[in-house]
Amino acid sequence: MMAAVSIFNDVIGPVMRGPSSSHCAAALRIGRIARDLLGGTPDTVRVEFDRAGSLPTTHQSQGSDMGLCGGLLGWEASADGLPESPAALAAAGCRLEFATVDVGDPHPATYRLALAGHGRHHALRAISTGGGMIEVVDIDGFALALAGDAHETLVWHADGAVAERIRARLAAAADVDAVRLHARGAAAGGGWLVQASAAGFVADDGLGTAPGDGTVVRRLAPVLPVPTRRSSRVPFSTAAALLAADAGRGLPLSDHAIDYECQRGTLPAGRVLEMMAEIVRILRRSIAQGIAGTDHADRVLGHQSGEFARLLAAGRLLDGGALDRTVLYVTALMEVKSALGVIVAMPTAGACAALPGVVIAAAERMGKSDEEIARALLAAGLVGVFIATAWTFAAEVGGCQAEGGAAAAMAAAALVTLAGGPTPRALAAASMALQSMIGLVCDPVANRVEAPCLGKNVMAAANALACANMALAGFDEVIPLDEVIETARRVGNQMPRELRCTALGGLSITPTSLAIQARLEAARAGCGKAGCGCG
Repeated sequence: MMAAVSIFNDVIGPVMRGPSSSHCAAALRIGRIARDLLGGTPDTVRVEFDRAGSLPTTHQSQGSDMGLCGGLLGWEASADGLPESPAALAAAGCRLEFATVDVGDPHPATYRLALAGHGRHHALRAISTGGGMIEVVDIDGFALALAGDAHETLVWHADGAVAERIRARLAAAADVDAVRLHARGAAAGGGWLVQASAAGFVADDGLGTAPGDGTVVRRLAPVLPVPTRRSSRVPFSTAAALLAADAGRGLPLSDHAIDYECQRGTLPAGRVLEMMAEIVRILRRSIAQGIAGTDHADRVLGHQSGEFARLLAAGRLLDGGALDRTVLYVTALMEVKSALGVIVAMPTAGACAALPGVVIAAAERMGKSDEEIARALLAAGLVGVFIATAWTFAAEVGGCQAEGGAAAAMAAAALVTLAGGPTPRALAAASMALQSMIGLVCDPVANRVEAPCLGKNVMAAANALACANMALAGFDEVIPLDEVIETARRVGNQMPRELRCTALGGLSITPTSLAIQARLEAARAGCGKAGCGCG
């Protein structure tokens, strides 16, 4: 059973480079875990994608290869050299092979890795669940559930009785949060695997085993910022439960968000605010970088935010009020993302700009402080918790309604909070914003996360601004947020695969899109400069 959703693990973040969090950041985390499993940089890696999934057509252009190579090297998602990670992995002596197979994986973003090196061989199967989140579902034929939110000590043994003794010993240990015993069928080689999750690794002397008794131990470090502990609890996981807890007190949604994350991560309130304040600082640097200008060879759109800023300052654009600055900030953030600069997935990289763009723009116009921005983003994070708990942020699963729709709902709640509105009005704004984006498909032009993604981020931000004011004015959302999320989930299941981030439908297959894709891929194939980032 996976842990309860965390604002910082699952919704706001990771801080990353790359065009897509569900591709680049997720692949990097999978690669980090695979590296730990093997004990270092591998000699060979074979990566398999199911033919019916989303990755065969997107893993190169949307950053999976870059992320996976960075993870296999042990890098962070925001590492300066991440665009050159494939070349760096090859220079480290690793031979990487990709293959498309027919295996019927139920999740469209499934990674199958076979690794060798350091005298070891291992196999790992993991899925990207959206927004950079992952779940390792199989290691060496043992079915398990591992999210990267704890120190994992894995213990293999061929004797079931010995494995059970190890499990019982670890279950009785005060510093071990969870212990699971996994069996492997005879057809896969038999044996047992004990999985111990804790705040730190279990030492060899804590296993109760003796050298040479056939025990094999591997240790996997966490890849998420907030650990899951045995003592972790959450006060609610739905909007309806939150409203019951609020009980008409009229508290701002940010207060409930801080309380939620404190209980989920066993963190003090000050630390929760400090973590979000650092994200605000990162966002401000990224906005400034985008307006100043970015450059990257493998992209559809060039630098546009600078000219928008110039014309806005000169008074040569239509007066849109806060929306003008919102468009500027959204565009700047999207351009930084497309140039592989540092951004924050909110809730994904493809939808990284709508929420921070409109919240920071509105806050500046209202004279709000960075702490008030941080509190508004925490409120947004709690709406994201409800979406992630009941559904997904992955466009591969739910189309762009899962990314842009979620961002709009989160931003609307943040804006109501920024304006001093109470929790019920923030949730009403989120409901209206998501209702307006149900059915939105994911059809990236030229198989890059740029167009129509920029326009969809602007639309999500504008939608959020309108819905926030409507909610503050007492407009009736009619359908409660939980029911809207369930409706979006149902609609996502009804969408054809071609419209869920596969680049096989919608705008992706227009003549212009295909021509741009062919031009970019020809340029990438003809680039002989190592480490240019084109790959």
